[in-house]
This record gives sequence, C-alpha cells and structure tokens, in this order.
Amino acid sequence: MSETPWWNAERHADRRPILLARNRTRRAIGDWLEARDFIEVDPCALQISPGNEAHLHAFTTTAIGNDGLPHPMYLHTSPEFAMKKLLAAGERRIFAFAHVWRNRERGSRHSPEFTMLEWYRVGEDYTVLMADCAAMLRLAAEAAGVRLFRYRGIDCDPFAAPERLSVAEAFARHAGIDLLATCRGAETDAGALRAQCRAAGIKVGDDDTWSLMLSKVLVEKVEPHLGHGRATILDRYPAAEAALARPAPDDDRVAERFELYACGVELANGFGELTDAAEQRHRFELEMEEKARIYGERYPIDEDFLAALAQMPAASGIALGFDRLVMLATSAPRIEDVLWTPVADPAQNGCSTR
Repeated sequence: MSETPWWNAERHADRRPILLARNRTRRAIGDWLEARDFIEVDPCALQISPGNEAHLHAFTTTAIGNDGLPHPMYLHTSPEFAMKKLLAAGERRIFAFAHVWRNRERGSRHSPEFTMLEWYRVGEDYTVLMADCAAMLRLAAEAAGVRLFRYRGIDCDPFAAPERLSVAEAFARHAGIDLLATCRGAETDAGALRAQCRAAGIKVGDDDTWSLMLSKVLVEKVEPHLGHGRATILDRYPAAEAALARPAPDDDRVAERFELYACGVELANGFGELTDAAEQRHRFELEMEEKARIYGERYPIDEDFLAALAQMPAASGIALGFDRLVMLATSAPRIEDVLWTPVADPAQNGCSTR
C-alpha cells in the first residue's frame, strides 16, 4: 500500500512545522551573514561545466543557440565556479542559497535537487570557516527551538565547541591505519593502503584504487563516530582528495580542506581555495580521466573559470548542505521531509510520497 503523498492536506499539515523551521533557519543564517558584510548572490544554474569531480554526476541538457545548433549544457552540481568568478570580479564576501542538482543520488540524505549554502571570504584563513560552521549549527538550533540535534539515535549539542581532528588522526583512532604513510605529496601508494585495510579487517579488492579504499575506511570505520555529543571538524584531508584546495604549508601530503559532521552526518566541505590555474587544470584533467575510466564519460572544463581563477585573490570557501542541517535541527528522518516540494521519483511513476 502506497504512503500518503506529500501534497495531501493532512500530510502537509504534519510537515508544515518543519518547513516553517526551515524558513526561519534560512532567514537567521542570511541575517547573520549580512550582518558580517556578506553579499547574497544568485548564481545561474545552467553552466558549460557542472564541475569536474570524478564521482559527481550531473544532469545534462541541450541549449539551442542563436546559430540554431545544439550545444550541451549542464545543471551545476555546485555554484562554486560562478561564485569564484565573482571573487575575481572584485567581490570579497559573498554567499548563496543555491539549488543544485546531482544525478545518481537519492536516499534518506540525498535528493537529486537540493539547496546548498555556499559562502566565501577573500583574504581570510580557512580556519575562520570553522567558526562560521559553529555559528550555523547554533542558528539552526535556535530557529528550530531545540537544544540538541538528533538523528538515528545519535545526539549532538549544536551549542558546544566542535571537536577538531585531522583525517590522519581519525584513521589512526578509529581504524588503526597510518594513512600518511601511504602518501608522498599528492602521490599515493594503493598497495600500502590495501595491506593496512586488510589488516584492519576492511574488505578491499585487488583492483581498488587508493581513493576508493580511503572512501571505504571513511564510511565504514570513521564517519559513524563523528559528531557524537558535539560536532566534529575533520581537517587536513590528503592532498590527493582535495582537488580544489591549497596544499598545507607545513606538509605537502595534506591540504587545507575540512568537513563538518554532526550526528554522524556530513554537513559541510570547506577549503583554503586553490588559485593556481595551471595546477587546477592538471587536477581537473586527472579527475576527468578517472571519471572516464570508471563511468565512461567526462565533462568539459570551464575555460572561463580557469581564466578567472588566475585573477582570483586568495580566499576560503565552503559549501553546506542546508537541507541536512534542517533535518538534524528538526529530527527529520529523511531529506524529503524538509523540502517544500520533494522531487518526483520516476521509478515510482513520477510520484513522491514524502
């Protein structure tokens, strides 16, 4: 028997308090940012390139130009490229609540279309973004009228100072793996990581890449322990897993990248932004080679973005999954519970029941 559709009046009445809390949270965060001289911007979603990360999948469409010819276009997976062009144009503090699209993603914490809160600070260290994240947690809790975030039986105090630990520390603590021993700068040793994974009881294949094995350890051994009691900032990602971040000045094996977790849920991804256009092109090309190898497709590189990157000042930037933040603040079990109009599921004959 099918569940009640989200547009049923009684179902909507049940969802409405959560949706109003979503609105309050959005206003509170926007007011907080504007009080600190951030300008809200509205990046367009239709782009030449949706992004160049191997494991992100875009929605593709076709634009008919004034020449009458078809041209491939994409719905962006992040507003990053457009927002960095604005930094090159002279903006210094900007933010956007942007609708973004990611294909092949649907589940309790994933929607094909969702809202990403992204903000940038020119001339400021990426650690400042960590303090911003702590403020976002507090603002969401206050807007929802709660003292604790709760998800699947895990509590997190949004008013407590977040724990900060490096990826290497987390791997050692929760998996018994010496991750940096498998890295030489941005180069990695898959064999060395494979041996450590097997010793830790993690099933990995003979052909698994270093990146895939890192992901398995993160998902199976590390993420379940993050954000319990208080939020966790997982800092200093390996350079090989930080295609858009600056290398750390003290260790070329790691980069200025962190992720924010609460209740075991990833909420945000922050960077000290890479501004070396030649290095960025090289990283994009490597990512697209990997995408072609695994998925048989690749996305174009936005040449305008690389040209703008060469003029972009030093900056830090972060993307936060706004819907997930609202989920935790309202104890909603699924992302669709916090969306005003959930995306229809074509596998269910176009229906969405949430």
